Amino acid sequence: MDTKWLEDFVSLAETRSFSRSAQLRHVTQPAFSRRIQALEAWAGIDLVDRSSYPTRLTPAGETFHAQALEMLEALQATRNLMRSHQASGQDMIEFAVPHTLAFTFFPHWLMDLRPGFGAVKSRLTALNVHDAVLRLTEGGCDLLIAYHHPSQPLQLAAERYEMLSLGHETLAPYAKAGPEGAPMFGLPGRPGRRVPFLSYASGAYMARLVEVILKQAGEPLHLDPIYETDMAEGLKAMALEGHGLAFLPYSSVRKELKARRLVAAAPPGVLTLTMEVRIYRERPETARHRKPAVQALWDFLGAQGQP
Repeated sequence: MDTKWLEDFVSLAETRSFSRSAQLRHVTQPAFSRRIQALEAWAGIDLVDRSSYPTRLTPAGETFHAQALEMLEALQATRNLMRSHQASGQDMIEFAVPHTLAFTFFPHWLMDLRPGFGAVKSRLTALNVHDAVLRLTEGGCDLLIAYHHPSQPLQLAAERYEMLSLGHETLAPYAKAGPEGAPMFGLPGRPGRRVPFLSYASGAYMARLVEVILKQAGEPLHLDPIYETDMAEGLKAMALEGHGLAFLPYSSVRKELKARRLVAAAPPGVLTLTMEVRIYRERPETARHRKPAVQALWDFLGAQGQP
């Protein structure tokens, strides 16, 4: 039994809406429904009355709701107890970072901190965006670094979480350079000559941003999806081998562009999207864990952002 199922069920009991809870839990509604069904299969009884609207719990569900709250509270108390034994690690800052930023942005960002702030003792967990956000909301990290775009905001309550901007990143199409330096694949394609497209897996955060670019293109691009993965690094590896064109963050292709191994597959400023890189934390007044090192870093970053 996955403890996330308990959190899903508690959310559903509070919202009485599958769609609203799915949104709050950062999953699609079908995936959320499957997790509730998995919990019911584990319990061996229906916990939700799906014939009513708003959604109601069955009598067994009401009983289980109270037990779920107790179990989650006990688990959180146990986690807090274990973390209290990490007093020696109070200067270790724990980051949750989506894979793309973990491989590209994070190492450079840490190095850039050194001249003004000094070295940072860090523990990084690389995850997909959904799980990185959960790591913060579940108290499993001190800081979350993630991309932000107005079309795809993270569902983090402003009264509980605060953020700072760390800069901006551009998402654009790239392809392997041909013998004369031109891209092997360029946009737009043609009806009889579609462009092999290396895409992010459906539902991935970056996939939704690429969809925004494609919708704003204003003309058919004639893409032929031939490969997909969750990770930008995987798409970059395929693009470097000449398999097709991929939309990638600039920070992930900086070295390859300089070496002319990859080149832009569209004119400058065309088919691009600018994202903000943000860092998030629990507000100090509600934070479950407080570390002087985290506060010092936050204060430094806040001062850096001031005019």
